[in-house]
Amino acid sequence: MALAPSAPRDSGAASGAYINAPELQVFVIALFFIFGGITSLNDVIIPKLKELFTLNYLQAMLVQTAFFAAYAIIGIPGAWIVKQVGYMRGAVIGLLAMMAGCLLFIPASQSATFAVFLAALFVLAGGVTIVQVVTNPLISLLGPPATAGSRLTFAQAFNSVGTVIFPIVGSYLMLGKLAKVTAKDLSGAALDAYRVASTQAVVHSYIGLAVALAVVAAVVFASRNRLKGEQHDHGSVLKSFDLLLQPRFGFGALCIFLYVGAEVALGSFIVNYMRQPHVLGLDDLGAGQLIPVYWLGALLGRFVGAVVMRKIDPAKVLAFNACGALALLLITSLSQGHLAAGSFLAIGLMNSIMFPTIFTLACEGLGERAADGSGVICVAIVGGAVIPPLTGGLADLTGSLELALILPALCYAVIAGFGWYARHDRSALKR
Repeated sequence: MALAPSAPRDSGAASGAYINAPELQVFVIALFFIFGGITSLNDVIIPKLKELFTLNYLQAMLVQTAFFAAYAIIGIPGAWIVKQVGYMRGAVIGLLAMMAGCLLFIPASQSATFAVFLAALFVLAGGVTIVQVVTNPLISLLGPPATAGSRLTFAQAFNSVGTVIFPIVGSYLMLGKLAKVTAKDLSGAALDAYRVASTQAVVHSYIGLAVALAVVAAVVFASRNRLKGEQHDHGSVLKSFDLLLQPRFGFGALCIFLYVGAEVALGSFIVNYMRQPHVLGLDDLGAGQLIPVYWLGALLGRFVGAVVMRKIDPAKVLAFNACGALALLLITSLSQGHLAAGSFLAIGLMNSIMFPTIFTLACEGLGERAADGSGVICVAIVGGAVIPPLTGGLADLTGSLELALILPALCYAVIAGFGWYARHDRSALKR
């Protein structure tokens, strides 16, 4: 998923200057890669923790709640921090918070407590949020303004690359070593020992991430004074929310909330869905290896969509893709075997252009308030914390993953409506 970080309003280098710093461009690209990978890695850790702590679907989806709640809670404070200390130092603070989140998986494993894992994920996501406040405006400063769009598009492509690669590695490291015995077969001290031993694979994966983040943080800290003449508007960041009173932007922000929630909910269900006997009947490792297919569709669709939307109204493309996702969900719910599995995974292709297109249509015409709009959109990503547990609760209530897909389907129906609305209401924004 391509996330749109919030940016401090009216910030940038003085007099339109830019910095020629290739190593910092590599740093930003690395961050986009890590963002996408860490987000999609949640789809791997959910079935692992669900088995270890014998959770129902609603409880397991709290992983996504803990992660995406950080966007709502940390997004505005993160923007304030960056305004106070600047882009580079703000990025260092965010990277250190991400490292802390990764290292918190060590005590989480030792305590074998689900709540501690959720706390670690929240801290990790809080760091991600702060760094994302930096990335878009930062990459705009690292080259001529005329080519800022191409640099940003290139960097965001690596977000999707991360969503494909991380689940492949994570599946082998976290799901491939599940023991023959399960937590359901144990109790007392034996269960605690099993949980501690089994979570070591998760711990080792996140320690590796912490080391990588330490290297990136060191590069950024060493370059903390490279952006000369950096300027920021130190006014209140809370006033951005008055944009929600504008119908088109408010509708778009709602669709970001629903889209992220639907995308994350579906990605979180991949392993459990593919394990069902009437679908593919795979084990955890085999099902986990299909997660990258879902995200690969989003990666390929993003490149195709970029070409298509040069000739076709983006609002029409958005409506078409949302209707396509609805159709695929209907096929998934009414079929079995490879058809059901294929239609489920193909939703990733439909998702591909949704986030950037909704973002663009919602912010169209905001002018100098575009950065404020980006900040509000960043908070709307909290849909990833709300829709997945609601979908999980519906699965528990009905006893059927297929029936639980009704909620993501409703999300896509609203998004299709926004595409149609934006197509016929280009002047809906009141400036």
